[in-house]
Amino acid sequence: MDLTINWNDKMAFSSETASGHQIKMDAAQEIGGENTGPRPTELLLNAVAGCTGIDIISILTKMRLEPSSFKMEVHGDRADDHPKRFTDIHIHYSLEGELPEDKVIRAIQLSKDKYCSVSHSLSANITASYSINGVKGETPL
Repeated sequence: MDLTINWNDKMAFSSETASGHQIKMDAAQEIGGENTGPRPTELLLNAVAGCTGIDIISILTKMRLEPSSFKMEVHGDRADDHPKRFTDIHIHYSLEGELPEDKVIRAIQLSKDKYCSVSHSLSANITASYSINGVKGETPL
């Protein structure tokens, strides 16, 4: 999967995802942004929840179960010191419908422990490369 993310001005960036969707990101006004889009950290929490939500619906569908409604409430705790990473993320899943508790628990556990690539990527090895004025840097990062 490849992305191109463009700097728009000040702290604003935009990208087109591999699936063709537009994303705009920005920082808060107090740190030089204009608040024209979500923060990257907000997108990260959304990505974790969205990934698990898709997994859970898929698993429940395979179990021939269909919630009448499904909502997630997400809370992320961040470290006080830089890089201020998320130290804890809690997702509360609210489902409605004729759903056996053991099946819902199993779907959540399968997503959490096995299937959600986003949450499992949070501990991934992250590498970087760079270019300046179109010239690729040779120093490994």
